[in-house]
Amino acid sequence: MSIAVVVPAEILGIILPLLLGVAFLVLAKRKVMAFVQRRKGPDVVGSFGLLQPLADGSKLILKEPISPSSANFSLFRMAPVATFMLSLVARAVVPFDYGMVLSDPNIGLLYLFAISLLGVYGIIIAGRSIN
Repeated sequence: MSIAVVVPAEILGIILPLLLGVAFLVLAKRKVMAFVQRRKGPDVVGSFGLLQPLADGSKLILKEPISPSSANFSLFRMAPVATFMLSLVARAVVPFDYGMVLSDPNIGLLYLFAISLLGVYGIIIAGRSIN
């Protein structure tokens, strides 16, 4: 296999379980909060609510986009994308299993801190786009 196919497969092999894990942790949190507040939890979609993260994701994607009328539209839309992408790029040096790491630089901890600190720029860009 060529390297053009192997690298995206490795990236997807790390990112997809990470995103699915987050989705189902949100589901677990919602179920615990429903139990604590003595109300019905998210168990309407699928058996035991297992399709609830997919319903939440489709609702999020299909929602009507709201942006302030005085905002710079391109900057306002770029800010959350930049923050999300930087959070995924920061995971490149985190080893998930023996030999299962996307990149293995010698300065991995410095890279992780630097990329994590760049995530603040998403918040700054979102605030600046409104002025």
